[in-house]
Amino acid sequence: MITRKERIDLITAEEVRVEKPWGYELRWAITDKYLGKVLHINRGEALSLQYHNRKDESILVLTGTMVLDLEDDAGVLGHHRLGPGDSRRIYPGRRHRMTATADCDVLEVSTPDLDDVVRLEDRYGRC
Repeated sequence: MITRKERIDLITAEEVRVEKPWGYELRWAITDKYLGKVLHINRGEALSLQYHNRKDESILVLTGTMVLDLEDDAGVLGHHRLGPGDSRRIYPGRRHRMTATADCDVLEVSTPDLDDVVRLEDRYGRC
Protein backbone atom coordinates (compact mmCIF):
# COMPACT_ATOMS: atom_id res chain seq x y z
CA MET A 1 0.00 0.00 0.00
CA ILE A 2 1.27 3.47 -0.90
CA THR A 3 1.64 5.78 2.07
CA ARG A 4 0.28 9.31 2.05
CA LYS A 5 3.83 10.71 1.87
CA GLU A 6 4.69 8.52 -1.13
CA ARG A 7 1.49 9.66 -2.87
CA ILE A 8 2.40 13.32 -2.25
CA ASP A 9 5.96 12.67 -3.50
CA LEU A 10 4.52 11.24 -6.73
CA ILE A 11 2.13 14.16 -7.22
CA THR A 12 4.81 16.80 -6.54
CA ALA A 13 7.59 15.12 -8.53
CA GLU A 14 9.31 17.73 -10.71
CA GLU A 15 8.89 15.83 -13.96
CA VAL A 16 5.40 14.34 -13.88
CA ARG A 17 4.75 15.39 -17.54
CA VAL A 18 7.74 15.37 -19.87
CA GLU A 19 7.31 16.81 -23.36
CA LYS A 20 8.86 14.75 -26.18
CA PRO A 21 9.10 15.46 -29.93
CA TRP A 22 6.78 12.49 -30.54
CA GLY A 23 4.23 13.45 -27.85
CA TYR A 24 4.75 13.31 -24.10
CA GLU A 25 5.15 10.97 -21.16
CA LEU A 26 3.38 11.05 -17.81
CA ARG A 27 5.50 9.64 -15.02
CA TRP A 28 2.98 8.32 -12.52
CA ALA A 29 5.34 6.26 -10.33
CA ILE A 30 8.97 7.11 -9.67
CA THR A 31 10.67 4.90 -7.11
CA ASP A 32 14.10 3.39 -6.53
CA LYS A 33 12.76 -0.02 -7.66
CA TYR A 34 10.48 0.77 -10.64
CA LEU A 35 9.19 3.51 -12.93
CA GLY A 36 5.64 3.80 -14.27
CA LYS A 37 4.84 5.98 -17.27
CA VAL A 38 2.12 6.57 -19.81
CA LEU A 39 3.59 7.39 -23.22
CA HIS A 40 1.32 9.43 -25.49
CA ILE A 41 2.59 9.01 -29.05
CA ASN A 42 1.05 11.23 -31.72
CA ARG A 43 -0.12 9.58 -34.95
CA GLY A 44 2.75 9.16 -37.40
CA GLU A 45 5.42 9.88 -34.80
CA ALA A 46 8.04 7.42 -33.53
CA LEU A 47 10.39 6.94 -30.63
CA SER A 48 14.06 6.29 -31.41
CA LEU A 49 15.31 2.94 -32.56
CA GLN A 50 17.08 2.19 -29.29
CA TYR A 51 18.17 -0.32 -26.72
CA HIS A 52 18.92 -0.25 -23.01
CA ASN A 53 21.86 -1.79 -21.18
CA ARG A 54 20.00 -2.29 -17.88
CA LYS A 55 16.42 -1.11 -18.31
CA ASP A 56 13.86 -3.94 -18.40
CA GLU A 57 10.42 -2.77 -19.47
CA SER A 58 6.92 -4.03 -20.14
CA ILE A 59 4.37 -2.15 -22.22
CA LEU A 60 0.59 -2.34 -22.56
CA VAL A 61 -1.29 -0.43 -25.26
CA LEU A 62 -4.21 1.39 -23.63
CA THR A 63 -5.62 3.26 -26.64
CA GLY A 64 -4.81 3.64 -30.32
CA THR A 65 -2.53 1.54 -32.48
CA MET A 66 1.18 1.25 -33.10
CA VAL A 67 3.88 -0.76 -34.78
CA LEU A 68 6.49 -2.07 -32.36
CA ASP A 69 9.81 -2.94 -33.95
CA LEU A 70 11.36 -5.43 -31.53
CA GLU A 71 14.50 -7.53 -31.79
CA ASP A 72 13.97 -11.25 -31.21
CA ASP A 73 16.29 -13.91 -29.72
CA ALA A 74 18.05 -14.33 -33.09
CA GLY A 75 18.77 -10.59 -33.43
CA VAL A 76 16.11 -10.06 -36.11
CA LEU A 77 14.06 -6.87 -35.87
CA GLY A 78 10.39 -7.91 -36.20
CA HIS A 79 7.41 -5.62 -36.77
CA HIS A 80 4.39 -6.15 -34.51
CA ARG A 81 1.05 -4.35 -34.92
CA LEU A 82 -0.34 -3.63 -31.45
CA GLY A 83 -3.68 -2.27 -30.32
CA PRO A 84 -5.59 -1.85 -27.05
CA GLY A 85 -4.87 -4.73 -24.66
CA ASP A 86 -1.72 -5.91 -26.46
CA SER A 87 1.45 -6.11 -24.38
CA ARG A 88 5.12 -6.97 -24.78
CA ARG A 89 8.19 -7.26 -22.60
CA ILE A 90 11.34 -5.52 -23.81
CA TYR A 91 14.46 -7.08 -22.36
CA PRO A 92 17.72 -5.17 -21.84
CA GLY A 93 19.89 -5.17 -24.96
CA ARG A 94 16.96 -5.64 -27.39
CA ARG A 95 16.60 -3.03 -30.13
CA HIS A 96 13.12 -1.55 -30.27
CA ARG A 97 11.04 1.36 -31.58
CA MET A 98 7.38 2.37 -31.25
CA THR A 99 5.62 4.12 -34.14
CA ALA A 100 2.02 5.30 -33.70
CA THR A 101 -0.34 4.50 -36.57
CA ALA A 102 -3.06 6.36 -34.62
CA ASP A 103 -2.69 8.53 -31.53
CA CYS A 104 -1.91 6.04 -28.80
CA ASP A 105 -1.36 5.79 -25.07
CA VAL A 106 1.01 3.13 -23.83
CA LEU A 107 1.45 2.08 -20.22
CA GLU A 108 5.12 1.35 -19.52
CA VAL A 109 6.48 -0.17 -16.33
CA SER A 110 10.23 -0.60 -16.06
CA THR A 111 13.27 -0.58 -13.88
CA PRO A 112 14.04 3.04 -12.85
CA ASP A 113 16.92 3.56 -15.32
CA LEU A 114 15.80 6.92 -16.78
CA ASP A 115 19.06 7.72 -18.57
CA ASP A 116 19.79 4.23 -19.92
CA VAL A 117 19.02 4.88 -23.61
CA VAL A 118 21.31 4.07 -26.52
CA ARG A 119 19.80 5.69 -29.63
CA LEU A 120 20.64 4.03 -32.94
CA GLU A 121 18.32 6.10 -35.18
CA ASP A 122 16.27 9.16 -34.32
CA ARG A 123 14.17 11.25 -36.70
CA TYR A 124 14.39 14.24 -34.34
CA GLY A 125 18.20 14.48 -34.31
CA ARG A 126 18.70 13.38 -30.70
CA CYS A 127 21.94 11.58 -29.88
